[in-house]
Amino acid sequence: MRTDDFWAVIDRATADRPASPAEVAERAVADLAARDPEEIVAWASHLDKVLAASGTEDLWAAAYLIHGGCSEEGFDNFRGWLIAHGRNAVASAVRSPDVLANVAAIKAAAEADAIFEAEEVLTIADRAHEKATGEPLPERPDRPRSRPEVADLWDFDNEDEMRRRLPRLSALFLEPPD
Repeated sequence: MRTDDFWAVIDRATADRPASPAEVAERAVADLAARDPEEIVAWASHLDKVLAASGTEDLWAAAYLIHGGCSEEGFDNFRGWLIAHGRNAVASAVRSPDVLANVAAIKAAAEADAIFEAEEVLTIADRAHEKATGEPLPERPDRPRSRPEVADLWDFDNEDEMRRRLPRLSALFLEPPD
């Protein structure tokens, strides 16, 4: 499976109308479940690669800022939400996490305390494989690391550093400095 084929599953799941991440996941599960099990495993391997490529500390910092804190699992689920918005959304956010300040839903979250997580997107291949074969998705021992070690992260509670690295998101989510 090529990278374009991976993203085509997400594109088809959002093609008819804007959809919630849960709807995207359900449509993608249905799409993949109709395929050979090998294709489902290949799709899961591409998901692993997307998670590895998006596992940057500045993107994690953005999720931390947006949510007012973000655990390892929360960061994974945040990237699931991002994946449900497509290839361009992921690429833009990885390249410059501060662009998330331009997303209308995230702007609104500054006042509404919304949470942007979609664990169901991360389990698309698992559910599709189970639906297609009745068996769990095989383990993938060569999975790339999907996020940095917590101990290696810069201090996300350092508001000065947050303002330096993510100025537009900081303007939305942090109190102005004294």
